[in-house]
Amino acid sequence: MRFIRTKAVVATAGLALALAACGDAGDDGGEAPEVEVADNAADEFDDGTAMKEFAESGEITIGVKYDQPGIGFKGATDDMPVGFDPEIGKILAADLGIAPEDITWKETISDNREPFLQEGEVDLVIASYSITDERRQVVGQAGPYYVTGQQLLVAADSDIESLEDVAGTEVCSVTGSTSLENIKAEGAKPRGFDTYSECVDQVLSGTVDAMTTDGAILLGYAAENPDELKVVVEPFSEERYGVGYSLDKPEMCEWIVDTLTEAQEEGTWDDAFAATLGQSGVETPEPPAMDECPAA
Repeated sequence: MRFIRTKAVVATAGLALALAACGDAGDDGGEAPEVEVADNAADEFDDGTAMKEFAESGEITIGVKYDQPGIGFKGATDDMPVGFDPEIGKILAADLGIAPEDITWKETISDNREPFLQEGEVDLVIASYSITDERRQVVGQAGPYYVTGQQLLVAADSDIESLEDVAGTEVCSVTGSTSLENIKAEGAKPRGFDTYSECVDQVLSGTVDAMTTDGAILLGYAAENPDELKVVVEPFSEERYGVGYSLDKPEMCEWIVDTLTEAQEEGTWDDAFAATLGQSGVETPEPPAMDECPAA
């Protein structure tokens, strides 16, 4: 039987339209987004649910990326990560009565997302976490809260405007990624690097013609360098980002979906996008419809 929340209470307001600077930018990049935290949140949840426990304790641990500008990034001197994924985490935590400064953020890389959830290292994973049938066998994934796909990052004055234009050009991504295989199939000359930032540097210097990976990641780098870089071509793959949770707490799925659906309807999802990925200049997209939760 699904958990049904008796009342939804979440709001965020006053999101500053400024992406916190990261990477080599070297400054704080502007005001941090603000959230309005629900009062007496514990009263809104059924006894015995994970949400009730979080609301009563006032504590939650959320795993996010620390190395993806626009999505999830935390510099060495930053108090908390910034990006679209942390904003989604703040919306969810606020519904539990937990303020941003009371969230425990934990760096979560691609390889440890499932183990962190299974071992209780984190309560939620919001880390450019694409929903797949295989992952849903071992962890819960609610969403998608954002849909992206493979695109290209090029210099602002580049002549590359379509996927057909990459034939014969050098295109970089992270070594061993499916992105490189996909772009090779389009006739490009793939070049692999250990990190995304190395690849971006190659595009900025003109050493390679383009970079390819999820459009959301590329938008973050474009937001850092809006006068020098741009994202082009329609997505030619589909990545559906979801919120990860433990299968031991199945009631969390419906709460996540309900809370984020309300954020979409109230415009707070739009605000979160505009404050982060939207700083690349891209228009705020329509938020995606989310999957139904599995029956408990």
